[in-house]
Amino acid sequence: MGPTSEADRGLGRIPGVAEEPDPPFGTLLRACSSSAVHLEMRDSYDGGDPWFQAWLVGDQEEFRRRLAPRPWLDLIAEVTGHGVEVRRVRIVSEPVTDYIRFEHATTASNVAAGEQVRWLPRHLATGLLLPANDFWVFDGQHAQFNYFSGRGEFLDTRLSPDAVIAAQCATAFEAAWERSVPHQEYDMT
Repeated sequence: MGPTSEADRGLGRIPGVAEEPDPPFGTLLRACSSSAVHLEMRDSYDGGDPWFQAWLVGDQEEFRRRLAPRPWLDLIAEVTGHGVEVRRVRIVSEPVTDYIRFEHATTASNVAAGEQVRWLPRHLATGLLLPANDFWVFDGQHAQFNYFSGRGEFLDTRLSPDAVIAAQCATAFEAAWERSVPHQEYDMT
């Protein structure tokens, strides 16, 4: 098999996922009847995010201003209010990056909105078989993969119509969940 060309690496040609763009995320989450799980495996996401930058430089006024109007929290409160269990595991390297410290500092609002969040130190994930990309699994039936650049900038998502891939991701998530530490118990120091 020859080397992969630049054109073959485009997001439209990923094995096991749809080529067309995904429906809006809110639509996918609102369609859940029982569960939505999310596995994050990066140590840094978009470092240029103004909210992260405000936190990083200690601008508490700007940080708090950006903390309040978060549509994500409204969406989580809406779906969990309808009985959907939303869980997230963040696999992190230790010592953690500044970005992970930022995420930890903002996670209490996610938990207050109804999302269950756990942290898994990367060394404790040894032996787990995990997909190469962050993902969501909706009702155990559909997997959506999140793609980022090497610097952590969001690129795109792709939904997989393959039930086997969704089941593999759900199994990987549950294995990570079992080893992870609840948010309120995870100490980064």
